[in-house]
Amino acid sequence: METRASYVLIGTFTLAVIAAAFGFVLWFQSLHTTKARSPLRVIFEGPATGLRNGGSVNFNGIRVGEVISVKLDNPRRVVALAMIENNAPLRKDTLVGLEFQGLTGVAAISLKGGEEAAPAVPLDEDGVPVLTADPNALQDVTEAIRGTLQNINRVVADNQAAIKNSLKNLETFTGSLARNADKIDDVMLKVDGVMGKADNLMLGLNALAGGRDGGELFLAVKSIRELAEDFDKRSGALMTDGRRTLGDISRAVNNLDRNPTRLLFGAGGSSAPAAASASVPTPGPTAAPKRQ
Repeated sequence: METRASYVLIGTFTLAVIAAAFGFVLWFQSLHTTKARSPLRVIFEGPATGLRNGGSVNFNGIRVGEVISVKLDNPRRVVALAMIENNAPLRKDTLVGLEFQGLTGVAAISLKGGEEAAPAVPLDEDGVPVLTADPNALQDVTEAIRGTLQNINRVVADNQAAIKNSLKNLETFTGSLARNADKIDDVMLKVDGVMGKADNLMLGLNALAGGRDGGELFLAVKSIRELAEDFDKRSGALMTDGRRTLGDISRAVNNLDRNPTRLLFGAGGSSAPAAASASVPTPGPTAAPKRQ
């Protein structure tokens, strides 16, 4: 029994410590948030179209807080309560208005400008700073939205026939697609087949161009290149021999032209006819034989 009671006390103490730590974290976070932000009341003398809880509060386009409450003070007055960062440079002459993100976006409170030397924001009866929105700015925003919507309506009205024809064409096109769904499926299957063959072809080309040893295509190109280099070397030697042979023939023809007898008697036969003519005796009268 004592052991079981000790386990119960230890478990209870552990849960109490965890709950206390969790509560301390929440308290510290709420305290930090309270210190980092302070309330700001914004009064709109007119409609505040699109403004709702959770909307942004932007100072010169930078988010500095959010709206936590929007209510009607009277039929023509809207009061919004926001939490604003304490470092936001709010002044008495800060301009307040509304800004929108697109035509259907949530409205945000817009804070702009203010002189650095201007006094601080005046406090309301309950000590909360209060600023009043510029009615002209709100009217300008409303008029701009109304003008934009009117322009869109005018464009739609002026192009009503074209829009109707476009819708009819779209309906016709979708109907044609529905009627030819089977054919489209067949075409897509054929396209898939062609793409599969193309993939196989690319894989084959890849195998030819980049196999383990460089690919068959690479080896074939290498063999052709080596054959071309060998042919280039052999043709160069043949051209050299041909030039040498032509030179010998040219010299022989030039020598024959200068001394044609060399063709018959060789290199030393040019003086042989002259020597032969000198050694042969000239024939004279024959002497008469003596009588005994």
